[in-house]
Amino acid sequence: MKYLCLLFFIAGSNALYATGINNTLFTGGNIHIVADTDTVIRKQSVSVGINYGSDALFFGRTSPVKYPFVTGDVIYNTKQGFFAYGSILKVLGYAPVDEVDVGGGYFYKFSKQFSGAVSYTRFIFNKQANVIKSASSNDINLKNSYDWKFLKTSVIADYLFGKSNDFFVTVTNSKYIETSWSIFDDQDYLSFNPSFNFITGTQNFVQRYSVDHRFKQEIDNIYVYDDPNSARYNRKFKMLNYSFKVPIAYNRPHYTLEASWRYSIPVNVEGVLENHKESFFNLTFFYLFY
Repeated sequence: MKYLCLLFFIAGSNALYATGINNTLFTGGNIHIVADTDTVIRKQSVSVGINYGSDALFFGRTSPVKYPFVTGDVIYNTKQGFFAYGSILKVLGYAPVDEVDVGGGYFYKFSKQFSGAVSYTRFIFNKQANVIKSASSNDINLKNSYDWKFLKTSVIADYLFGKSNDFFVTVTNSKYIETSWSIFDDQDYLSFNPSFNFITGTQNFVQRYSVDHRFKQEIDNIYVYDDPNSARYNRKFKMLNYSFKVPIAYNRPHYTLEASWRYSIPVNVEGVLENHKESFFNLTFFYLFY
């Protein structure tokens, strides 16, 4: 986009586009969480945003209970490409603050077509946090993107460690489109960034989440007995999820309002988790100061 700083991810990302800033903000993964813009201005800037999500999605997996959430995010960008960020997440109907994320990284650009970023995120959870992401506490993220003009391909690698260790690779193909016409004046426009992605990886976090929440066995039917067969299954690197996402954003020079719909198709799910095909809705607003 013409005037906006880099707002990747996590996003997701894939990752919990879903809980907080994580990859939802920086990989398009997760966790995420701000609009799907991926263009950079080399200026010192601060971005602040707020996001609503209909359920917490973490690398293609959801908790047995639906957890709609809101997040507040802030990102500081330098002219040199370094950035720092923080996020606060609240699951609606639960603790005042369920999660705080902090992190930083570096954005690089080898050519007009090839760019990427490396970042580290620390997740800090309320002791009562129930989202499935709470089985992990650290994420090292590497994202590389190549713009083929007819579409953009991004390959994102995540190494998560803490109570459980997992490795994920997410591949996303997207097409960014801006309108050539304005809505109210010559300073605004609409943008679209439909995408398709798939996530591969391990799922040790499922086992860890189940052990941590064994007290809910009868209520949510999620408990996985800590047996070798189940642990061995979760250590295998395999396909975890396919998803389609359709975002539409209203843009002005300093702010963006975006609504997005994602359809998620989990595969190779740990049996008792009982994940199924699901639609997710996100509404995001962010403002850029520079």
